[in-house]
Amino acid sequence: MSIARPRFLGQKYAFLVVAVIFVCLLAAAGLRSSPSVLLVPWEKSFGWSRDTTSLAAAIGIFLYGLVGPFAAALMQSFGIRRTLLCALVLMSGATMLSTLMTEAWHLIATWGVLTGLGSGAIALVMGATITNRWFATNRGLVMGLLTASTATGTLIFIPLLSMLAEMGGWPLVTWTVALAAAALVPLVWWLLPERPGDMGLMPYGATEAAPPAAPAQNPLVFAVAALGRASKKADFWFLFATFWICGFTTNGLVGTHLLSFCGDMGLAVTTAAGVLALMGFFDLFGTTASGWLTDRYDPRKLLFMYYGLRGLSLVYLPYTDFSLASLSIFAVFYGLDWIATVPPTVRLATEAFGERDAPVVFGWIAAGHQLGAASAAFFAGWMRVQQGDYLQAFIIAGVTAVIAAGLSLLIKGRKQAVLATA
Repeated sequence: MSIARPRFLGQKYAFLVVAVIFVCLLAAAGLRSSPSVLLVPWEKSFGWSRDTTSLAAAIGIFLYGLVGPFAAALMQSFGIRRTLLCALVLMSGATMLSTLMTEAWHLIATWGVLTGLGSGAIALVMGATITNRWFATNRGLVMGLLTASTATGTLIFIPLLSMLAEMGGWPLVTWTVALAAAALVPLVWWLLPERPGDMGLMPYGATEAAPPAAPAQNPLVFAVAALGRASKKADFWFLFATFWICGFTTNGLVGTHLLSFCGDMGLAVTTAAGVLALMGFFDLFGTTASGWLTDRYDPRKLLFMYYGLRGLSLVYLPYTDFSLASLSIFAVFYGLDWIATVPPTVRLATEAFGERDAPVVFGWIAAGHQLGAASAAFFAGWMRVQQGDYLQAFIIAGVTAVIAAGLSLLIKGRKQAVLATA
């Protein structure tokens, strides 16, 4: 069936596609950040311990990353549009189902396994796939914008969900997230074509038509084969290691436990949520600016700077007085650097592995990110139970970020004649 789409935009239709994907990535980020608001309400409602609720969050984060390379391969064989629609339905259905849970394994099954699988198909790999397919120029900037959706998801969802949790408890938060995902299904169905050629267009900035799509392959075989080719290069392991640390120091630690850490220090949940929102607001600019810088400067040096500054900020936080002023300084400084690492990492992956394999290989690298995040989500919760505070968890994370800064300079990459234009 032919679908009437706004064709008058011409090549600029690529930006409408970016807008649709941005909103979907935002919804997935909001769902993944929801456990940071729900940890305490779940514990109060069901009597579950922090390590149990943290385990569910960790599984969701881990699957969010592990699904990435297979989702990227699935997009090439099954289609981006179909993959995205199925993921939105799964996200919405899983969160709705969690309103019926009564046992801890229900929490792990819904907020851990099912939402992890659904949101994992709407992750950074989708941004990389869309960028490579719809844009011939300005790829760093576009990837920066799509990556910033994670921060914007935090910016919009965390304060709102914190207020909803206080008003109606965790079920109201759950229904809000479920309905937000469901509302995107008709938008994606109408506005997202599979390729520019489906509308008689070329990628934005291209002067000639894109080559024909490669023949469909088995997604599992393609994902594993791409990993086999990439794993023979040292660059893959350096990128994997640095992105593991990226996840360990961002959504796994700060995204999952900062609210609880602030609560331990006597701050109200709405105040702590405001700190996360401020962080998300500044990351919107920081990550977009990182995309702009990635189009122009050595991405390895950018990663060195980002990881080094992040490590210093994480070591600084536990020694503040947790006043609104000191937390605001941390939020601005850390927020500008939250996921600014993504555009340089995508560029290095494209340089090292080529445009055909890059989205899938980046999916494997992003799986490392979420593995690191899952490790931090559980590790910090376990440390909180064992030590009675989060001090050592944040110090350890800061040290790993400094290590990542050093590893970034070991990445070689491969210069291309033209990757993106200014």
